[in-house]
Amino acid sequence: MCAWFGGPGAGGWFGGGIFMMLPMLIFWGLILWGGFILGRKLILVSQENRPAGESRTALEILKERYAKGEISREEFEKMKQDLL
Repeated sequence: MCAWFGGPGAGGWFGGGIFMMLPMLIFWGLILWGGFILGRKLILVSQENRPAGESRTALEILKERYAKGEISREEFEKMKQDLL
């Protein structure tokens, strides 16, 4: 008889093989599920920690550029009047 059908000493599909394979399938299923959940959590955390570039106003950006010395006082005053 064929080994797949549980011949003598074969332990095939009908001789307990499917029941011996079931714990292994559950184990790998849990590993994959855990990896999926962990990946989603990491993506969500990285999106929450991303700096929001649009939260600053144009005037705050202008003040920061002036403080860094990127623009002169005259440029700052002119741009400030344009914004207000």
